[in-house]
Amino acid sequence: MCGITGWIDFGRDLRAERAVISSMTATMSCRGPDAEGAWIGRHAALGHRRLAVIDLAGGAQPMADDPDREPAAVVSYSGEVYNFRELRDELTARGHRFRTRSDTEVVLRGYLEWGEGLAARLVGMFAFAVWDDRDQRLVLVRDRLGVKPLYYHPTAQGLLFGSEPKAILAHPAVRARLGALGLRELMTWANTPGQAIFEGMRSVLPGHVLRFDRTGTVETAYWRLPATAHRDDRATTVETVRELLRRAVAGQTVADVPLCSLLSGGLDSSAVTAYAAEALAERAEGPLRSFAVGFAQPGRPGQDPAEDASFAAKLAASVGTAHETITLNAADLTDPATRLAVLRARDLPLGLADMDTSLYLLFRAVRGHSTVALSGEGSDELFGGYPWFHDPGATTAETFPWMYHSTPTTVSGPSFLDPDLPRRLALDTYRADRYAEAVREAPVLDDEDEVDARMRRVSYLFLTRFLPMLLERKDRMSMAVGLEVRVPFCDHRLVEYVFNVPWSTKSFDGREKSLLRAAVAATVPSFVLERRKTPYPAIVDPAYDRAMRQKLGDLMADPNAPVRSLMEETSARAAYALVEQADPSELQFLRLGFESLLRINDWMREYRVELL
Repeated sequence: MCGITGWIDFGRDLRAERAVISSMTATMSCRGPDAEGAWIGRHAALGHRRLAVIDLAGGAQPMADDPDREPAAVVSYSGEVYNFRELRDELTARGHRFRTRSDTEVVLRGYLEWGEGLAARLVGMFAFAVWDDRDQRLVLVRDRLGVKPLYYHPTAQGLLFGSEPKAILAHPAVRARLGALGLRELMTWANTPGQAIFEGMRSVLPGHVLRFDRTGTVETAYWRLPATAHRDDRATTVETVRELLRRAVAGQTVADVPLCSLLSGGLDSSAVTAYAAEALAERAEGPLRSFAVGFAQPGRPGQDPAEDASFAAKLAASVGTAHETITLNAADLTDPATRLAVLRARDLPLGLADMDTSLYLLFRAVRGHSTVALSGEGSDELFGGYPWFHDPGATTAETFPWMYHSTPTTVSGPSFLDPDLPRRLALDTYRADRYAEAVREAPVLDDEDEVDARMRRVSYLFLTRFLPMLLERKDRMSMAVGLEVRVPFCDHRLVEYVFNVPWSTKSFDGREKSLLRAAVAATVPSFVLERRKTPYPAIVDPAYDRAMRQKLGDLMADPNAPVRSLMEETSARAAYALVEQADPSELQFLRLGFESLLRINDWMREYRVELL
């Protein structure tokens, strides 16, 4: 995994702008701690930070097709293409000659052979840029599910791009500005595809190719979630899911660096860990390492990290991994340097509060042992694991299911942010419009019964709106410490198949993820199969809550706090009075709300955000 960036400008000679592309590239040193490179032509400059995973000696980037003459094309690539060996064989048969063993060169030569048609041939997670010097054209490509991020920002005579907003913000022509649209995205959690919060910036849509040349920008889809009739019976469906998942996991265990799994002891991570351990054993490469997170302070029932750690240890013993639990405490999560690192990793005040910080700390500890980790992300969205899937109110509501209990925006009680903001920004209308937009996108089947059609729509919403939010979080927290996290459940072949399985088959025994449980039953122990689903653990520690209340007090005492421009004094004082008077159990609940205020304030200060 790596960090990419670049600058196209048809109005100037970029060969005189090496310092700028160097500054943009340097912002992503955490994503690529092993090497740095740049390629600069008259109207194109590409930067790259490398995390070496395949072909450690080769694979330096940006990579030109011929280093000894004027190139036809240059690539700056981030990600993993899991079928690169098969593509390499096909390209060799077509006359291409390779200098390295890297998947980067396969992508480069694949572009020379198939052009933009290359994207549909790739299996993996990736975001890359190709500068086609023959046609003076930039091509940006993002993987189907949006596992790897890719942002861009048009300019007067060109375009900037980067794996993260910070690379674009490092350009002297770009400022961190927040307009009404960005505020709406921040305050609604609509997670609209393509929106990037910062004014003027966008993200390349998952499953799309963006082409930029002197005539402008064109973005086209090379993949969409397909709606197809499912003809397999239950037994065949279970067997197909088993084999698709097993192959996806096995294909993602290939690396020239140490590999591990992230293990919570739940169904998803246990299945990935078991299949990965099996794949390594077949190649005589084991044992697999596995890691779990825990907290020094006990959690609440149903969300206790000690329970996760116990199940993870049992699963690890069952499948034979070398297992370790990373134990965190309130001091770890309140450390100012750590919180700043998390903010800088995200670039935005989005996230899940302490759960982002604990994930970052887990990844930092894992990186001391491994460079690549396997994760169970994507299973809940694909197989229907969240409670919302099983709540008729949520699945029939005219809003995103995960917002079912949080709308409308007008709520009782004082607010830290200006209570009039939802009205001024028309948040209810914005959310409703984004929901309607998503529903219109969802593929449909003729003659599908009402329940299956509704659950297909719900699944589409989760896969295209909710999952990208979690994938972005996992990418940022892991790449901030130079750890590559792979997600086998996001293999598009598995996604396409399961997306089209009727809901009655996905939930045939009345439990969440019935189909997945059946598919992995021969490999995953019964104590995992019978375990109820638990979310990623949040810290439950009065010391953490008190520390956050102190930070809130500091903010309220600071007349120059940047977020005050979004607050209304009377309401904010009333809300703060509730926090001051709260007992420990109340404070834990209130903290979930005011931590977002703290994040917004820290972000506005650190990034010098200008409100429009």
